[in-house]
Amino acid sequence: MGVDPGLTRCGVGVVEGRVGRPLRAIAVDVIRTPAGDDVALRLLAIERALSEAIETYEPDVVAVERVFSQNNVSTVMGTAQASGVAMVAAARRGLPVALHTPSEVKAAVTGSGRADKAQVTAMVTRILGLEVAPRPADAADALALAICHVWRGTSVNRLDAALAAARKPSGPTRTAAEPIRSRIPSSPPAAPAPHRRKAR
Repeated sequence: MGVDPGLTRCGVGVVEGRVGRPLRAIAVDVIRTPAGDDVALRLLAIERALSEAIETYEPDVVAVERVFSQNNVSTVMGTAQASGVAMVAAARRGLPVALHTPSEVKAAVTGSGRADKAQVTAMVTRILGLEVAPRPADAADALALAICHVWRGTSVNRLDAALAAARKPSGPTRTAAEPIRSRIPSSPPAAPAPHRRKAR
């Protein structure tokens, strides 16, 4: 499940498939909150909607767009808050969370990290075989995040697993509470020498 975080519009896209096979769009939606409402209530509404989506579609992983710095600080703050809510909603249900930058998503979907929103929407429509392009752009971006994770995230996960396996020690490990000598088999005690009486 891909989440394009935002306070006013939060895109949610669910994709099914794996590397080397056609992908299929399961669902796409945009969570909207009124700009005039209290921020805390808006975040609560986003959390409830995301939790409902997770319970409904039971995704294996939640991919969230990594927040990056922009000139508009207020926009960044709202995006970061919505991003945190998405991560909490996933973690509460024991789901792994993956973060992808906008450039990573664009490169994965279009082949260029500098693609514009129209190009991303067009490629998402083509990749998923949709009859109608997802609107608004937040919906397309959420689907693009899900596609990006299927194509890139699974490869990264396999690489991390291989590296973790390579780092595991091959022999038995020793803890501080286990002295080295405890792993050395002890030899049986030597028999006492026979007592000899002194000759007189």
